[in-house]
Amino acid sequence: MAIDPDYLLNIDLPDVSQAVGPREYALYALSVGVGQDPMDERQLRYVGGFEAVEPFPTMPVVLGHPGFWLSDPKTGVDAVRLVHGEQGITIHAPCPASGTVVGKTRVTGLVDKGEGRGALLYWEKDLRDAESGTLLATTRSTVFLRGDGGFGGPSGPVKPVHTVPDTEPDFTFDSAVRPEQALLYRWQGDDNPLHRTPAVAAKAGFERPILHGLCTMGMASHALLARLCDYDAGRFRSMDLRFSAVVFPGETLRTEMWRDGSFRTRVLERDKVVIDNGIFGYDR
Repeated sequence: MAIDPDYLLNIDLPDVSQAVGPREYALYALSVGVGQDPMDERQLRYVGGFEAVEPFPTMPVVLGHPGFWLSDPKTGVDAVRLVHGEQGITIHAPCPASGTVVGKTRVTGLVDKGEGRGALLYWEKDLRDAESGTLLATTRSTVFLRGDGGFGGPSGPVKPVHTVPDTEPDFTFDSAVRPEQALLYRWQGDDNPLHRTPAVAAKAGFERPILHGLCTMGMASHALLARLCDYDAGRFRSMDLRFSAVVFPGETLRTEMWRDGSFRTRVLERDKVVIDNGIFGYDR
């Protein structure tokens, strides 16, 4: 079954409500590596070291998520072959200390790259406070539909890509990907067995289970928050990036940053860039 572009572009995904509070905020921060340095008290505000727990800036990417809706046969998408290509977030207001948030996801674009070349699907999610209606964050996703090109859809426009400077970074931040980190991060709503079952990972062509892309993003956001914002979430405004390679639990990430907000992340053991073309908006 081929993609029906009219169906995808006009699909009405239901609102998703989710309760949030200190426990949810702390678990998310821990799952992206915050709190690994027991001597850095600045991290404690995000993991429960104080009376209140401050929401970590990138947590809206996992809140109010509609689930793996592209696996529905009605979409015509080859869900087995799709790849999460890009992710972004813009913060409008902080999440409530506790309460309920509501996510509304909508498809914003579809690009047919041609027969044998796949397609690009763009979508956005608005996250709001259920009680006040305040817009908290907008998240952006690009999915590469590797098995779905040539359905007669539009050939553009394609989202522009940010290029990082061709100079040495101004700051770096190293993060250890704990061996069990994917098993912890799965509780953020992504229980794909690719991230926990060796046999499934092998079938997909990997030597062992891989880390979730959004967990890698969370670890990069920790680096940006630490080096460019001194752990002040109020200065965190936006973030956009491209996923360029997989990460395996047990590896070490180094996020390289420039003062203009450009960033990328590499695995030190393999000297492999796993996040590229990053741009970070923050209050200087």
